[in-house]
Amino acid sequence: MPQGQLTGTRIRERRGRQGMRQADLAARVGISASYLNLIEHNKRRIGGKVLVAIAAELGVEPAQLTEGAEAALIAALREARAAHSGAGAEAERAEELAGRFPGWAEVLARSHRRAATLERTVETLTDRLTHDPHLAAALHEVLSTVTAIRSTAAILADTREIEPEWRDRFQRNINEDAGRLAESAQALVTYLDRAGEAGDGEAAAPQEELDAFLAELGWHVPALEGGQADIEALIAAAGTLKSAPARALARSWLERYADEAALLPARALAEWCAANPPDPGRVAREFGVPVPVAMRRIASLPADGPAGRIGMVSCDASGTLTYRKPVDGFAVPRFGAACPLWPLFAALGQPMVPLRQAVRQAARDGGRFLCYALALPQGDVDFDAPPVLEAHMLIVPQAGAADTAAAPAREVGVSCRICPRGACAARREPSILADGF
Repeated sequence: MPQGQLTGTRIRERRGRQGMRQADLAARVGISASYLNLIEHNKRRIGGKVLVAIAAELGVEPAQLTEGAEAALIAALREARAAHSGAGAEAERAEELAGRFPGWAEVLARSHRRAATLERTVETLTDRLTHDPHLAAALHEVLSTVTAIRSTAAILADTREIEPEWRDRFQRNINEDAGRLAESAQALVTYLDRAGEAGDGEAAAPQEELDAFLAELGWHVPALEGGQADIEALIAAAGTLKSAPARALARSWLERYADEAALLPARALAEWCAANPPDPGRVAREFGVPVPVAMRRIASLPADGPAGRIGMVSCDASGTLTYRKPVDGFAVPRFGAACPLWPLFAALGQPMVPLRQAVRQAARDGGRFLCYALALPQGDVDFDAPPVLEAHMLIVPQAGAADTAAAPAREVGVSCRICPRGACAARREPSILADGF
């Protein structure tokens, strides 16, 4: 039911919560009880003096009766419904639920938001525990040291007579191993604390430092759009770039950004996107730039611009993600392999062939995205050497892709370990969500 037609329902609910009889309210505002009954069942429109009078008797603003719940609450209910498309919920009655039972509607919306937050937390932690090489090395060091201490202690406990020289040696080994264990444990705790602190800007690896640096910039550097910025000054001022390798990665990224900004200025691209969908193929033809350049320039536009927030990922020929710009509703793993069903990886098997596919991620908020993917050789192509491929995928929210609004969306995941799709031919490993976690 359209939101504007729920005025009567809201009047009935307000009156009922106050314990007021229909006849009493009708008498107070000077209309018949039968007419008020028609209004409350949305069979008669209401406005003007009657609406103002009813609102005054109920102690609310007229707008609360005509507008009802905020649009954000209704949107949250629709997101919750989209995330559980097979549950049989009546999507067309979300506004009625928000209007008649705003308290329960808010509980449902908050539960949905909380579930989405926890899901993202599980994704991040599981991804880190499974694939983070620094964490794996630290845990291996702790376990190796514990095993050494236990072996030495077992010798001392099980052997009744040991030469004093050997006993002293075993005791020294235990003392040294215990010291090493304490240092390893302290380093592990420090690492986990640093990784878990929100907003501290520290990362565990050069790529993470670069990701944090780009996220801080919003993947858009206005100072480089005019070609006058000092890249070294930008790097020196970045508190997130702690290591020399991270600064080298940032320098390479910023230099490429500056070169591509000269080829395709952000202002011209934003003006074009205000009147056209952000199709990288069309942008490449319009401005005479390579498609990967068009993809990166579209993804670098400000989120509050005409194109909106757009994500992008790149990978090398091994499938390892080398560039990540996330977008709300489409999760990108920070560690390990991504879902093999992404068009990004299909492009690797079809070099030079542009692919376009509407997708949605399983068990997320139901958002649809239009993905543009293309794999191209990097550097010079030599007859005596195989080409080195790199693939790119632009991730555009479906609202920004009106030309393919009717295209079916392929269901994909984030990574196999946290994907709830049971019957998937591309699955590499069991999912921790398989049993409904």
